[in-house]
Amino acid sequence: MALPRDDPFIEELIGKMTLEEKAGQLTILADTIRPCNPDINPEVNHRQANEMVDQIRLSRVGSIFNGVGVKEGREAQRIALEETRLGIPLIYGSDVIHGMWTVFPIPLAEASSWEPSLAQQTARATALETTASGIHWTFAPMVDVARDQRWGRVAEGSGEDVFLGQTFAVALVKGFQGQELTAEDSLLATPKHFAAYGGVSAGMEYNFVDLSEATLRDVHLPAFKATLDAGALTLMSAFNDIAGVPATGNRWLMTEILRKEWGFKGFVVSDYTADEELIHHGFAADGKDAARLAFTAGVDMSMQSGL
Repeated sequence: MALPRDDPFIEELIGKMTLEEKAGQLTILADTIRPCNPDINPEVNHRQANEMVDQIRLSRVGSIFNGVGVKEGREAQRIALEETRLGIPLIYGSDVIHGMWTVFPIPLAEASSWEPSLAQQTARATALETTASGIHWTFAPMVDVARDQRWGRVAEGSGEDVFLGQTFAVALVKGFQGQELTAEDSLLATPKHFAAYGGVSAGMEYNFVDLSEATLRDVHLPAFKATLDAGALTLMSAFNDIAGVPATGNRWLMTEILRKEWGFKGFVVSDYTADEELIHHGFAADGKDAARLAFTAGVDMSMQSGL
């Protein structure tokens, strides 16, 4: 279980932190110490390994993601614990979508089984392998309802049906996280993408979403609410806008619905540079403005942009 927000240890630690250290804890960057995909996406690796180590040592990053390798991971964690002022450990995250070392069917194929108990078992097996590799946090499951087969990410979710998608989403969260988040084999789940990413117009990635509030609530939000009720403590914000307001800068979505209406006590991480992309939406003037808009909307952690 998560520590309560008024836990004395946490409150004391926050009280010791500088503004820069707080910003560092709210930053997650691609792991360039042990990159897993340097040839697939070279832009990810523009920070060299030595620069990443310096960022950790200066407490400018609280989490790194998509790195593989126990030896280097242990050393990075040692630096965070022993060579920073407050010794706050790094959180290791990863896009573990359908298996870590053992590869399982894609989520869409699992949903075609109509047996959520099977998906829960594959998620549990994934959690065992992933946590044994030193990773704490997975950016899964994708719970977007997708009804346009032109959208390239349909494969990551459970398809077009709201109830089926909700049922499988809950099964996957339970499988990833297990009985207790404090257990060594518990993998923190991240239902994504909040919200309505599967409703992009014409199935075009990053496109706009034009829908009514009724459709948003009836089709695109139920799976998120169900996963939070099942114990998920983090969500990932979506790239798309909803009726002209980008999800990553949407206070109505991130605060009014998520926190106030649903009582969410966890945290929201932006998708990959989704906060910076508020500029491309024409919603933010520059990086500083984008960071302000995303943070005040209710996005807690910035992924990769460094904003």
